[in-house]
Amino acid sequence: MNTTVTPSPLSTTCCIVGGGPAGLMLGYLLALKGVNVTVLEKHADFLRDFRGDTIHPSTLEIIWQLGYLDEFLALPHQRAEKLMGEIDGKEATMADFSRLPTRCKFIAFMPQWDFLNFINEKAQQLPNFTLVQQASVKELIEENSQVKGVRFITPQGEQQIRSELVVGCDGRHSIVREKAGLEVMNFGAPRDVLWLRVSKIADDPEWTTGHRGPKKGFIMIDRGDYWQCGYSINKGSFESLQHQGLASFLISLAEISPFEVTRLQQEITDWEQVKLLSIRIDRLKEWAKPGLLCIGDAAHAMSPIGGVGVNLAIQDAVATANIITPALLKGKLTLQHLKHVQRRRRFPTWATQSLQIMISKAGQKPRRKAPSGMELWVRQRPFVPFLFGRLIGIGFFKENFKR
Repeated sequence: MNTTVTPSPLSTTCCIVGGGPAGLMLGYLLALKGVNVTVLEKHADFLRDFRGDTIHPSTLEIIWQLGYLDEFLALPHQRAEKLMGEIDGKEATMADFSRLPTRCKFIAFMPQWDFLNFINEKAQQLPNFTLVQQASVKELIEENSQVKGVRFITPQGEQQIRSELVVGCDGRHSIVREKAGLEVMNFGAPRDVLWLRVSKIADDPEWTTGHRGPKKGFIMIDRGDYWQCGYSINKGSFESLQHQGLASFLISLAEISPFEVTRLQQEITDWEQVKLLSIRIDRLKEWAKPGLLCIGDAAHAMSPIGGVGVNLAIQDAVATANIITPALLKGKLTLQHLKHVQRRRRFPTWATQSLQIMISKAGQKPRRKAPSGMELWVRQRPFVPFLFGRLIGIGFFKENFKR
């Protein structure tokens, strides 16, 4: 098995920057197809809390196609066959996954580190896959206007790796897209989210669907022995909440959540237990340049609405592996192959972000009048939860892995 304490190879076919869902999945799929791959991950492990922990039906379908579904679902997780919410004070089914054309008709809630460890363990069994951890990329190696690799820092010092292709999978604050000078189109976001956890107790309700929300900006996700809670706030208002004091914040939280303030005070004793997710929606105008491609959040940062970010990142990885592998194996990769990835993934990215922006703007407008007859009629249509189940569970375009 490859380890991360030995020097990285001087060269590889594909260097992937970022060991998140997009990076590890792409690395595994490319290696499975015979491409030599090195993944550079700046952290020593995958243990980061409150990251995207939703494994959508389309991602579970990919895992099934790889032959590991039963093994994967043996890992601790919670299942949500429906997503529930509140409309005009009444509980309603927001999304129903029961009719999806997939093997798994549910969302699996699983800590992202368990998902990443699982993919990494499979990838490490392949001789042409290498993961280098504690590797922070500092700059790109460019020759004759083409990216030829990266320079990075490890505990052993500065190193470099040369490759035919560099893929940026290093998230919404991507150093790869910054160093490549790729133009970012920002669409803004009116809200941020605060994440916190509350331990479960025997008297808590049995919510078998695993998810409740939103209710006045508050959601709850059943994580087995604790509730993962999210609280939506106005963009940039976290500092103001902190100035008002933790006690005041917990009182406000108790007013919109099912938890008594005394329980919250016992659970949340420091602001360090409240994690800020600064929401941004953006995407690159061009995802690629000669020798370089960005996918996942590095190419398009998503809002947490629908929890679709991880799903889109995995779909990007599958499409990328399908499109570029033949050319990589022949040593004939061109910019046109990389642009083909963007063309294939452009519509689902645009459509998903457009829907998120529309929902965000609608949530900012206070309702001044009762719902129209047409709106009430649409709400009552039985197909609506299944439609949203399709959009959340699969998205606007479904990728299948081609061996």
